[in-house]
Amino acid sequence: MSKQVYISADYSEGSGDRDVVAELNKWGSDNLHKVDFIDMAKVASGSVSKDPDCRICDLKDEFNRQINASSAVVIVVGDKTASRTAGSVCSRATRSQPYCTCTPYKQNTKGVRPCKMYMLPSSGSDVNPVNTYSYLRHEFEQAQKRGKPIIVVYNSFYRQSTWLPSYMSGYASSAQPFWMRDSLGRKVGNYALIKGALGYV
Repeated sequence: MSKQVYISADYSEGSGDRDVVAELNKWGSDNLHKVDFIDMAKVASGSVSKDPDCRICDLKDEFNRQINASSAVVIVVGDKTASRTAGSVCSRATRSQPYCTCTPYKQNTKGVRPCKMYMLPSSGSDVNPVNTYSYLRHEFEQAQKRGKPIIVVYNSFYRQSTWLPSYMSGYASSAQPFWMRDSLGRKVGNYALIKGALGYV
């Protein structure tokens, strides 16, 4: 039976961790690996972001829904993960609505608009989407709050504990390198690691 697994990663052009995501999605698209991977890029390019007034909080709310529907969350940590701040600019988290503005997602050239969040949403069992977390931290906090199994991998051949953001410090002993060499010396993803963490025999 296929499991839906959410991928949280840095998608920055040139310096992000898209190679790990691409390898995971390759596994998810063949007939050998029984995993349906959902990643942040798919969510960010989906129906919610097609709304011309889509805001940071709308994306975070959709991340919550996708994480809630997933069996586990894979978090890819690269050498820039700890310094990424995308998604963290939200003055509504600390100020009243009339004094807040934000830039709709994908509308940077059109400037800011007044905050549309007159009443703050009730977070309940989810992380409130109105916050000053980066997108990456929001995904991590949501997975933790919902008690999802979290698999942390480094975009590296080696363990890189200094790459972990402070809020992930509890995973320093369990995080593992994603890449390895096969018997021919080729760079390959460690599928056995992911498979074992997901409970597959």
